[in-house]
Amino acid sequence: VSPKSSHFSHLLPKGPPSLYILWIILTMTRKSKQPGGHNPLTYHEQKRLKSSGYGTQSTRLTTDSQLPFGHCCLSLSPAISDSRSGASGASGGGGVVATPSGHIYSREAIVQYLLTKNGEVKKQKAEYDRKRLAIEDRRVEWEEKIRQQAENLFSRKDQGAMVVRKEDLSPAKLSGGTKTDEKKKTSENSLKTTSYWLASSQPQREVKASGEFDYEKEINALPPPPPERPASPMSGNPLKLKQLIPLKLVREEEDDKKARGADPGRVLCSVSGKVITTQAVVAIRSSGQVMLKSVYDELAKPTMTCPVTGKKFKEKDVVELQKSSSGFAASGQVIATKYNPTLT
Repeated sequence: VSPKSSHFSHLLPKGPPSLYILWIILTMTRKSKQPGGHNPLTYHEQKRLKSSGYGTQSTRLTTDSQLPFGHCCLSLSPAISDSRSGASGASGGGGVVATPSGHIYSREAIVQYLLTKNGEVKKQKAEYDRKRLAIEDRRVEWEEKIRQQAENLFSRKDQGAMVVRKEDLSPAKLSGGTKTDEKKKTSENSLKTTSYWLASSQPQREVKASGEFDYEKEINALPPPPPERPASPMSGNPLKLKQLIPLKLVREEEDDKKARGADPGRVLCSVSGKVITTQAVVAIRSSGQVMLKSVYDELAKPTMTCPVTGKKFKEKDVVELQKSSSGFAASGQVIATKYNPTLT
């Protein structure tokens, strides 16, 4: 298209065609120098590629994706005790436990998990000890070899009525080093000082003589030692079986289930009887009672007495349980993201 036939001909510079080409170069390359001008994909292309798994994927979690309160964090099913009372709907503490981090588990599931993980930790520790013992054995053999060589050298010098110099007892001498090697090394060091631009004069990692034992290198090559105790499934903190806290969950009556089938019903506050959904919840370690935090602050905290059993408790006996979430943003984390590597 001729410059004169363009609708923007009044904006073009007057002059030869070379000036017109220079004007195009100066104006059209400006966008690439601005922030964000390097992205080769348009908005519609990015939207179409994201649907096929390109870039960071994010989705909003609904209420069905959240774990309801009173469900086991391992089996994802309602935590039910072995024995339940009929009138009050309170469940005994035999089958429902909580960890110090506030996560609820079925006793059967968490005990099976701890037994399995304890077996794995024992195997990892035995393998680590075996590798460490092998390194220690090689170290003892190497030290014994150095000592034997030093004794042989001393005996040979002593029988020949020769004076043993201190440098003859160095590890380099004992491992077979000669004066020729020392002279060669000295000349190489002087060459590195004067001709530092040569490729052969560049600094390199020192390689020890063949057969020499490097204790620090062997120890650093070992994997990290296994933990003393298995980690909690949710929090990752070390967990013991005796740290599990028995809970007494109060669930809805049979008449309030509204034909839910096998669903045992929602968990209720043991004091107020309100349904626990996404509210803050606490448990008293000594009695195992579960109640809303607002009820605890109003009734139990001022007297430090359990409203259900009447037992005294201390501040350290109060465990804040992990509350459930819903599809609303105010209830907790409702956005899940996954990063996929891209080329841009």
